Amino acid sequence: MATGNQARKSLFSILLRVALLLLVAGALIAFFFGEAIAGYSDVGTGYAARQACGCVYIAGQDIDSCYADLTPDMWPIWLSQDADAQSVSASIPLIASEEATYREGYGCVLEPYSR
Repeated sequence: MATGNQARKSLFSILLRVALLLLVAGALIAFFFGEAIAGYSDVGTGYAARQACGCVYIAGQDIDSCYADLTPDMWPIWLSQDADAQSVSASIPLIASEEATYREGYGCVLEPYSR
């Protein structure tokens, strides 16, 4: 019959193995699909930033209502607004980030092109 210490060691061993398995699986996914994930993330955040910028500064809506303009598979994207700079940032944490700025006469422009 297992004692309390043996049960805890067994549980710790199982959790350690599961964590190691998840780490290895994540590393394999990043190795084989990292470039595709980064590419799709850059395009998705750029699209979301531009859409949300138009939603806020052209349509005059609240930033929280702009999530409805995105497709359901864009759920990991976070939107944030900088009212002083009239810009909206879209990001997937630790993966990709883009910013769109409203310019009079041009509309919403992605940040590398607004300078």
